[in-house]
Amino acid sequence: MSAPVPRRAMIARRLASVAAAALAALILAGCATPPPAAPAGQVCPETKPCPACPVCPGVVEKPKVPTLAPVAFADLPGWGQDDLVAAWPAFRASCRALRFREPWREACARADALENPDDAAIRAYFEANFVPYRVANGDGATQGLVTGYYEPVLRGSRERRAPFVHPLFAPPDDLLIIDLAAVAPDTRNMRLRGRLDGRRVVPYWSRAEIEDGKAPVGGKELVYVDDAIEAFFMQIQGSGRVRLGNGEELRIGYADQNGHPYQSIGRWLVDKGELALGQASMQGIQAWARANPARVAELLNQNPSFVFFRELPPSPGGPPGAQGVPLTAERSIAIDPRFIPLGAPVYLATTHPNSSVPLERLMVAQDTGGAIRGAVRADFYWGTGPDAGLLAGRMRQQGRMWVLLPLGYPVPGQDNVDVQGRATGGA
Repeated sequence: MSAPVPRRAMIARRLASVAAAALAALILAGCATPPPAAPAGQVCPETKPCPACPVCPGVVEKPKVPTLAPVAFADLPGWGQDDLVAAWPAFRASCRALRFREPWREACARADALENPDDAAIRAYFEANFVPYRVANGDGATQGLVTGYYEPVLRGSRERRAPFVHPLFAPPDDLLIIDLAAVAPDTRNMRLRGRLDGRRVVPYWSRAEIEDGKAPVGGKELVYVDDAIEAFFMQIQGSGRVRLGNGEELRIGYADQNGHPYQSIGRWLVDKGELALGQASMQGIQAWARANPARVAELLNQNPSFVFFRELPPSPGGPPGAQGVPLTAERSIAIDPRFIPLGAPVYLATTHPNSSVPLERLMVAQDTGGAIRGAVRADFYWGTGPDAGLLAGRMRQQGRMWVLLPLGYPVPGQDNVDVQGRATGGA
């Protein structure tokens, strides 16, 4: 008789099975329903290409536009005018995290050899060691959304006492993190969250359920703040500072999330006719909340996503991003790591918040975010405090992106290329 399977192993197998089934369901849900046979003389409608779904005869699939295509540095608008000295510390911080990885090792070693480089030396360094790649979405569009974020500073207390009654929580003990990368490599950037209900894995509690006391978060309070809407926006930003009455300042960082998708409360207010589209900025939402205190809970619960935090050690720099290095104001961005590697320099061409004034500069991909989805999609880090918050809250611009990758970086579907983006042939 075979040895009994330990309960933890049984749970792990069940989690993998449930998650794989859910993943398959999501894939199939994205397929188009096969169309009926076309009457004589009519063209069969086009369907979404999907290996699990029939494709209508006679439909010619459009050629796919590569996500990354090599270009020349001369194709980057404003490349010769950017103050690259301002971007250098952010890049060097990322290099410290990447310097042991191929093919970053050589490029980062050459950066180490530069002592106090000026703008011309930094530009020459990138042009000699990197290839710029134009970034495009799956539909071929090279323009995408650029939003802004910042590090808020809230008022708080270690103990619950009026007006500090809104807690920021550490992750609860029953939150499960399901990682399928070992059995399904294509899911390496996906993490499923859930909880056990008997022997079943079910979705973790939503924001409304957590606020209603259904999740075991008692004892997980890190600090209490005096404003529910400010606590909500700290969850969206992913980090922040809390200033205590004795002058002490706590740094709070992202620890985990309940697994529910982010839903825009600004969009809900617009759809309900509470705000005009142009008013649905962070400042507009805050003003609505001040005028409607009895409806704040209803508003916040429209977003089922809930973020848990951890207390970070004091640091003079910016908050740590997803790459684990401190963010640099106006030089760090959050990206979707399915398309842009963390730590890579990214040249961004957009406009200043609520403006047509060009904003063209070298950034570094040092963070991610629940709402940052897609190849041409970026969240611009503006810094700490209310002034940065004003800029971040107003930023909803269109922009283009180019990612700079070291020579020899294995870009899917691309041959090796030289520093001017010309194909040189590959294995």
